[in-house]
Formats: sequence, C-alpha cells, structure tokens
Amino acid sequence: MTTAAAHELAQVNISRLKAPLDSPQLKDFVDALDPVNADAEAADGYVWRLQSDSGDATDLRVFDDDWLIINMTVWRDQSALTAFMYQGRHREMLSRRKEWFERVTEAMTALWWIPAGHRPTIAEAEARLLHLRANGPTPYAFTLRTSFPAGAAEPVEPVVGEVPEDLGCSV
Repeated sequence: MTTAAAHELAQVNISRLKAPLDSPQLKDFVDALDPVNADAEAADGYVWRLQSDSGDATDLRVFDDDWLIINMTVWRDQSALTAFMYQGRHREMLSRRKEWFERVTEAMTALWWIPAGHRPTIAEAEARLLHLRANGPTPYAFTLRTSFPAGAAEPVEPVVGEVPEDLGCSV
C-alpha cells in the first residue's frame, strides 16, 4: 500500500456564530447546510463528515462554547478538499461567511493526516487546533498554505496562486 493510499486528510474548521442558529440572520446559512453537505458527499475524494443524529454537526459542542460550530471532514487528499471548497455552492457560502460568523484572530482551521479508515473525534480536532495555535504548521496540524504530505518531516509550500487565502471558516 502506498503512503497516499494509507492516509486520508482530516480537516476541521470551527466558526463563532454572530447570532443563534434559529435567528433570521442565519436563515440562509442554515437553509444551505443540507445542500452543501450533499454536494460534499457527492464530491470526488470525499470520505466522511462529522454529524450528529440531526444530520449535521451544528448541535455538537466544541471547546465547550455554545457559540462555536464545528465542521470536520475527511478527504482523499488536499486536492480533493480544495476542489470542493472553492467551487459551486460551497464557494458561494464562503463569500457570505462574514454575515454569519465573527472574525477571529486565532487559528480556526487545521488539517492533518490520519490512517485510512480512522474517523477523528472532536477531542482530536481540538488538540490539533490547539497545537497549531501554539506551534504553527507542523506535520501534526497544518494549514492550506503550509501543508505536509503524509509522513513528511518538511513543509510543502503550495504553488503560488494554487490555494486562495486561508479563509478561516468553512460551511
């Protein structure tokens, strides 16, 4: 089995809500969750997403904070993740994120390699984010801008223009 096939890419992003999920201000965001999640599940390279019995993850707590929501997915690789993120309905949602989410200065998105078949937990995602905040990008937790291939010890810098600005939150 090759290294690429032995690993999958986990990503977590958390966002601080500007208003309650049932508020008129977040109606468009909430209404788009099911269609965007369906788009993700149909995307090439999609593997898994965190969800509760409600079908999404909006009712799962992260960092013991009711105003944070979590999105965690697993992808075949970074190319598959970015292809989904920056096109279609998801890209439209990203362009409106300032309407729904507070701007924060600390890292809210992290990526890391997992063994194929592993499904990360919220506690694991929190640990990866805290590590990224404390240490910057490392093979343990990294960003779209400074990524590491599975099993790497040195960062792999993206080709200029390959990845748009780190957007901090996703849908």
